[in-house]
Amino acid sequence: MRSRLHTPTSTNKHPWIKGIGFVMPAVFATAIGGVALHAQVEDAEADEVFQLDTYYVASGIKESLLLGVDYKKDSYQMVDVIVAEDIGKFPDNNVVEALQRVSGIQTTDRGGGEVSTVTIRGMTDVTTTVNGRDIFTASGRALALADIPASLLNRVDVYKTRSSSMIESGIAGVINIQTQRPFYYDGAKTVLAARTIYQEQSDEWDPTLSAMVSNTWDTDYGKFGALVNLSYATTHYRDQSVTPGAMVPFMTANPAPGWTPYERIFLTDGRVAENPIWQAGLESGLPYDAGSTLNINGVPTEYVLSRDAIFQSDFTGKRERPAANLSLQYAPKSGNAEYTFEVFYNGYRNKSFNSLLFSFVDWWGSLGDNPGANVDLFEGTNIVKARRDVGAVYGFNSGDQTESSTDSILYGLSGKWELTDKLTLKADLVYQDSEFETDFFAMRTDRVYESIDVDFNVDDGVPAFSFGGTNPTTDPAQWNIAQLYDNGNRNKGNAISFTADADYIPDLEFIEKVTFGFRYDDRDASESQRTADTGGLGQPLSNFPELQYYTTGFFDDRADIPETWVVADGNYIASHADEVRTIYNNAIGAGLDLDADLNLTESFSINEKTIAAYAQADFASQIAGRKLSGQLGARFVKMESDMLFRDLDTLEESTGDSSKSKVLPSFTVRYNLMENLMARFSYSQTIRRPAFVDLNAAITYVEDVTNIGYGTATGGNPGLDPTESTNYDFSLEYYFDDNGAVYGTAFRREIDGLVVPFRSRVNYEGYDYILTRPDNATDGELSGFEFGVVYFPTNLPDFLEGFGIQASYTMLDSEQSNPITNDVGEVVGYQKSPFFAVSDSSYSVVLAYEKSKFSARLSYVWRDDFLNNNEAALFANPLGIYRQAERSMDLQLSYNVTKDLVITFDATNLTDDMNHSYYEFSKTHNFGNYFFSRTFALGMRYVF
Repeated sequence: MRSRLHTPTSTNKHPWIKGIGFVMPAVFATAIGGVALHAQVEDAEADEVFQLDTYYVASGIKESLLLGVDYKKDSYQMVDVIVAEDIGKFPDNNVVEALQRVSGIQTTDRGGGEVSTVTIRGMTDVTTTVNGRDIFTASGRALALADIPASLLNRVDVYKTRSSSMIESGIAGVINIQTQRPFYYDGAKTVLAARTIYQEQSDEWDPTLSAMVSNTWDTDYGKFGALVNLSYATTHYRDQSVTPGAMVPFMTANPAPGWTPYERIFLTDGRVAENPIWQAGLESGLPYDAGSTLNINGVPTEYVLSRDAIFQSDFTGKRERPAANLSLQYAPKSGNAEYTFEVFYNGYRNKSFNSLLFSFVDWWGSLGDNPGANVDLFEGTNIVKARRDVGAVYGFNSGDQTESSTDSILYGLSGKWELTDKLTLKADLVYQDSEFETDFFAMRTDRVYESIDVDFNVDDGVPAFSFGGTNPTTDPAQWNIAQLYDNGNRNKGNAISFTADADYIPDLEFIEKVTFGFRYDDRDASESQRTADTGGLGQPLSNFPELQYYTTGFFDDRADIPETWVVADGNYIASHADEVRTIYNNAIGAGLDLDADLNLTESFSINEKTIAAYAQADFASQIAGRKLSGQLGARFVKMESDMLFRDLDTLEESTGDSSKSKVLPSFTVRYNLMENLMARFSYSQTIRRPAFVDLNAAITYVEDVTNIGYGTATGGNPGLDPTESTNYDFSLEYYFDDNGAVYGTAFRREIDGLVVPFRSRVNYEGYDYILTRPDNATDGELSGFEFGVVYFPTNLPDFLEGFGIQASYTMLDSEQSNPITNDVGEVVGYQKSPFFAVSDSSYSVVLAYEKSKFSARLSYVWRDDFLNNNEAALFANPLGIYRQAERSMDLQLSYNVTKDLVITFDATNLTDDMNHSYYEFSKTHNFGNYFFSRTFALGMRYVF
C-alpha cells in the first residue's frame, strides 16, 4: 500500500526535493522513480501542507500507476510520470517504448529492434534531463533516449508545461530521467537482473544484464550512502524494405516530334527552347490527372508519371549499450545539509550492414515494337502502375558497413542547505562530455539487366518485380566492381554548468514560497568528417570470392520480388579496409589514404554561453471555500555564440557570432472545483534553439547520382534565430478516492520563426545544384486535446480483483506555411502543411492484472498517418513523405517465485504488421514498405 504521512503546516520544515533544474516543495507528492514521496491533502478545503521524508518503493503495476497519478495531481505543472514497478523493473525495454503509452506522446522511427524517436504533442524538440540536469549526445541538443537502459531508471517525468525555474529550451517539453540514489533505501540493497531476448527476424538470442548495489551507513559524522548501477544490452536486428522509386515525367506512347515513346523528360533538354521544362520539388508534385501536359516548344504535350527505379534493402546489425551510474551521498549529523556526487555514463556501439539491390526502370531505348501495350496506368490518372519488358536497364547493388560508437559521461556535484526554517539554498555543478564517431565503408557493383517487369503497386502499396535472363541477381560474374565510398564522421560536445537556487518562505498571507536562482552554461560543439569516393574498379565480382556476400530469405515471401542477390561483403571490406584501398589504388590510381579513419577535418566548431536568471512565487488563497493555488514567474535568458566554419574542399575558414536574449514569463493556476475535481490553467513562453549543425555555413555539394540533371547541396545558416512559442494549456482532472483518475487537456502552441528547409538553384564549378539551407521562414500553430484514465475498480469478484486499465487518446491539429520558391530561389507563395511527425489522432490501451504472485500487462498503441519527412527536391512526386497508420501490441508477464525472485516474460510488436509510406496520396503515390522484428524475452530479477 502507498503510505500517507501527515504533518501540520506549523511544524513543517519545508524540505525541498529537486525536480528538473528547479526545487519543488514537499507539499507535492513526488515519486522518485519507483520511490514515492507522498503527501496528500485529505480535506481539500483545509489549509494544510504535509511533509514526507521517508522513501517508499513501488511494488507492482497497480502501485506504480497510482503513484504516477499522485504525482500528476500534486504538481503545479502538467506532468505525466512513469514509475518503476519495482527496483530495477521498468515496464519496457527502453525509455522510448515506455513513453508511447503516455497521453500526448507519439513515437516513431521503429527499426533496429526498437523505437527511437519521441514527440510530445507533435513536437520533436524535447529537452532531456537526467536528475534535473540538461544532458545531450555529442553535438546534438538532446540525449538519445534509446541509449538509456530501463534498468537504470527510477522514474521518467514528462513535463508538458514549464515553470520559470525550469530550463527554457524545448518547445515540446521536458523529459526528466530520474536514476537511483542510495538515500532512497535504508541500509543495503542489491538487485541482479538478466534477460535473454529473441529477435525473430535476425534469429538471435540477445542478453541484457544489470546489477545495482546500494548501501547507507549512519556514523558519528552523519549519514553516508553509495550506489553503483550497471547495465549491458546486446541487440541483433534485421529490417527489410522494398521501395518503388521517385516519380518523374515521361513521354506517352505518342511523344512530341523528335522524342521516343516513353522517353524520360529531364528538367532541361537541348531539343526544347524554354528550360527548365518542369519544376521539381513541388509541394503537391506535378499534376497527375489524365491528359496533363507540359510545354514542349510551345505545344501542350501529354506526359505520364512513372517511377525512375525500384530498390530493396536488407539491413542487419549488432548493437551494444553499456551504461553505468554511480551515486555518493552524505548528510551531516546536523541534518540541515545534503551533498550528492554522481557519475552517469552511457555508451553505444553499433555495427550495421546494408545489402542494397537497386535498379532503374527509366530506360526508353529498348521497349519493343508496341511499348504502349506494356504500360498500365491507374484509372483516371497519368500515373504508371506497371511496366513490362523494359530492356537494358542499369542496376547496381551496394554492400555498406557502418560502424558507430558513442561515449557520454556526466559528473555532477550538488548540495542543499536548509539555512533556516524559511530559507533553503541549492547548488549544482555539472561537467559532461560526449563523442560520437561513425565510419562508413561501401562498395558498389553494377550491371545492365536484360530486362525488368515491374508492378509498382500490386496491393496496398507493395510492388512486384523480376528480371530477365539467367541468375541475374546471383551470378557474381555478371556484376562489375564499381565505386568505393570511404567516409567518416566525428561529433563532439562538452559543457560545464552551474545552477544555484534559493527558496524563501515569506510571512505573507497569499505567498507561500518565493524561488529565485540563476544558471550558467558553457557549451562546445564540433563536427569533423572525411570523404573519399572513387571510380569503378572495372573487374567482375567473380574475381574476388572473398568479397561476395549473398542475401537470402528476403521479405519472408510477403511480396513477389527477388529473395536472393549477391553484393560486396560490407563487413569484409571494412575489416580489410587498407587491403581494399590498396586494390583500388593499384588498379585505377584512386589515391586513397591508408589509415584514413585518422584523417578527419573539422567542419565547424561552436561555443555557446548561456546565462539565465529567474524568479517565481507560489501563491494560494480560498475562493468560494475552495483552494486556489499557482505559480507566477519570469525567466531571463541570454545566449552568445562564437562560430568557426571550414570549407572541406578549400579548407577556407570563416567565423560568425550571435547574441540573443529573451524574457520568458510563465503562469500556472489550479482550482479545486469539487473535492476530487481540479481545473488547471498554464501560460508560458519557451524557445527552441537552432541545432548546431544547422548553423554551419559550409556547403556540401553532391553530384547527380540518379540522372536527374543536377546535383544537390546542403548547408547551414549561422543567422538562424531561436524559434519562439507561446503556450496555453487547460485541463480538468477528476481523481478517484484511491484508485485512479480521469483527465482531459486542451492545449495550443503559437510558434514564431519555425526553421524549415529553404531551396534555391545555384551553380558551383560549372554544375547546377539545388541548395537546401534552413531558415526561419515560417510560423505555425499546433493545438489539440488529450484524454487519459488510470483506474483500478474496487469491489470486484475475487478472481477479478487486481484488474485495472490505463488508456489515453490524443487529437492534434498542426499547420505551418511552407515557402514556395521558383528556380532561382525567390519566394513566389506559401503552401500550408502539417508539422512533421504529427498524427491527427493516436491512442493507447493498457490492460493490467495483478495478484500477490502474478502480474500481467497487455498494451496496444495506435497512431494515425503522419508526415514523416520531405523527399529530396529533385522529382515530380509530392514533396512530403507520409507514413500510414502504425500500431503495435506488447505483453509483459511476471511471476514471484519468492519474495526476492521474480521471473518475467515479455513480447513486443505482436501484430507483426508491414508498415507503409507514401507521397501524400496513398492509393497512387505509394512509396516504402517495411517490416520489423517481433521480440520475445525471458528474464529474472533477484533482490536482496
